[in-house]
Amino acid sequence: MNLTKILAISGKPGLYELKVQTRTGFVAESLIDGKKITVNLKSNVSLLSEISIYTYEGEKPLTEVMQQIAVKENKGQAISHKEDNATLAAYFKEILPTYDEERVYPSDIKKVLSWYNTLQAKGLVTDLAPAAEEPKEEAPVAEEKPKKAPAAKKAKAKKEE
Repeated sequence: MNLTKILAISGKPGLYELKVQTRTGFVAESLIDGKKITVNLKSNVSLLSEISIYTYEGEKPLTEVMQQIAVKENKGQAISHKEDNATLAAYFKEILPTYDEERVYPSDIKKVLSWYNTLQAKGLVTDLAPAAEEPKEEAPVAEEKPKKAPAAKKAKAKKEE
């Protein structure tokens, strides 16, 4: 699941995909209706890949939490974010048993489930884990003999005249 170009924009519903960066901001496309919007640099924008959930052991990246939801739901839809808070908390406890109940609010759980369902509906819930790139073997580069600079040749030619 690649969340590097998926954005949450404060004051705007849903998620957006980063399309183009401009010098005054960027252009993003809504994952809900496909409309493109321009966003200036003053807007509060969060990359989903940079968001973490508080746990008792530290912080857990949102990517890992969404991967755990995908495993539990077999890459299908999760429960609705409109369920009551007790149901949402119990569901989230199954996904992330060590989440910090004092610092992760019901509104946070609703956002995570809403975001997951949006990504799943768009077919962006694909890999359970990002594939690690295998190191490419590089062919050894043969050393080249230093070439004489063209300026040296011109200077030598002028001396001979």
